[in-house]
Amino acid sequence: MAEADPTLRYVQRGSASVLEVGGTWTVFSMKGLRPKIGKARRATQGDSRAAATLVDARNVERLDTAGALEILQLAGGGPDTTVEAAGEHHAELFKVVQGNMCVPPKPRHVDWFTRWLEELGRDMVGLGQQTRALCAFIGEIIIVFLQACVQPRRFRVNAVVQQMLEVWVKALIIVGVLTFLIGVVIAYQGVQQLRQFGAETFTVEAVGIGMFRELGVLLTAIIVAGRSGSAFTAQIGTMQVNQEVDAMRTIGLNPIEWLVLPRIIALVLSMPLLAFWGDMTGLLGGAVACIFYLDFTLVQFFDRLRDTVGIWHFYTGMIKAPVFGFIIAAIGCFEGLQVRGSAESVGQLTTRSVVESIFCVIVLDAVFSIIFLLANV
Repeated sequence: MAEADPTLRYVQRGSASVLEVGGTWTVFSMKGLRPKIGKARRATQGDSRAAATLVDARNVERLDTAGALEILQLAGGGPDTTVEAAGEHHAELFKVVQGNMCVPPKPRHVDWFTRWLEELGRDMVGLGQQTRALCAFIGEIIIVFLQACVQPRRFRVNAVVQQMLEVWVKALIIVGVLTFLIGVVIAYQGVQQLRQFGAETFTVEAVGIGMFRELGVLLTAIIVAGRSGSAFTAQIGTMQVNQEVDAMRTIGLNPIEWLVLPRIIALVLSMPLLAFWGDMTGLLGGAVACIFYLDFTLVQFFDRLRDTVGIWHFYTGMIKAPVFGFIIAAIGCFEGLQVRGSAESVGQLTTRSVVESIFCVIVLDAVFSIIFLLANV
């Protein structure tokens, strides 16, 4: 049997405006209802919006939640609108829908300063939550590492070697070229500035101390953050999108042990090697510049470097390197595991991973500088 189409009209009963509805009011039957609504309103109040204080729904044959909501909205009323229903079931449905109707809040005008404070506060809360989650993640890594130390077979040596090939061997060229050029720049600037005081020979000390203590390891860490840290996020994030990480958890494999730990161990071992390579190529760049600008020979440059630059300058950079490697790998893996939904999330979190890694590396470098200053090293 075909269902009756929904009907409606606005009428006046004394001083009250009444909306009379009938037929079937369900989500499937209300298609094409808008022309009828417009016609009923024009017949009652011209082009103005009709409003009714009473709804006569006694002729409604079938009703669902969507139909009840549509009727109450057509009445233009809210919780105070009176509804006459055909039966107890319809009356209860109108009561439930009417009780859950709410008036949308008025738009609040907010000046630019208040909006800026709100955004700042929201960012600070997000930063706190992100820091707490990262600290919890690092704690979980430490626990898994200690468990693996108790059971050495849990260390995936093949995976560590494979990751070291990616983050160490394949990064040698880019790290070497950039640090070599930075060494040239430092030497050139040193010669130009120190020549004003007749102390251009101290360029050797400037290049050696600058590369050993700060620039060698810091530039290497920034390059690794942009190259390897982002790769960790993209790899694990893609596995998240493809639900491979969920599949690992389903079969009882710990993603921290299988995905995160090999990458962290590989980068912690590789960073000192890369930093050492960066120091050597940076010194070579400085030596080449001194050959051109100071008429030094290569042997003279390294003899003066050996005599004037203490070994602790080299050690301070090497102490920083594994710490930088750990934080870069931890942030890269952490952001990869935060990926949700789509490939767009992979790109966003990869960018965030690089930014956070570089920020943390610079903050840690400042902390190390203060510690070494207090220790007189």
